[in-house]
Amino acid sequence: MYKLPSKAVVDSLRRRFPPGTRVELVRMDDEFSTLKPGDRGVVEFVDDMGSVFCSWDQGSRLGVVFGVDEVIKIEDADDD
Repeated sequence: MYKLPSKAVVDSLRRRFPPGTRVELVRMDDEFSTLKPGDRGVVEFVDDMGSVFCSWDQGSRLGVVFGVDEVIKIEDADDD
């Protein structure tokens, strides 16, 4: 069963991923999505469930589900 994140977690996600933040997809558990690890996009907003909604460079607009999917800030990826 999916557990909703706390308000504190959602607030933290909103601080980490404000609108305009460039992100890179690490993983997505969505069999219908054409997105793949390494795809990049721009954050539009974080909703009350903690999903990070993005406009992806390849043309789609899709949310990254908290606790299921994962994105990282591109500057974080460059630090590795």
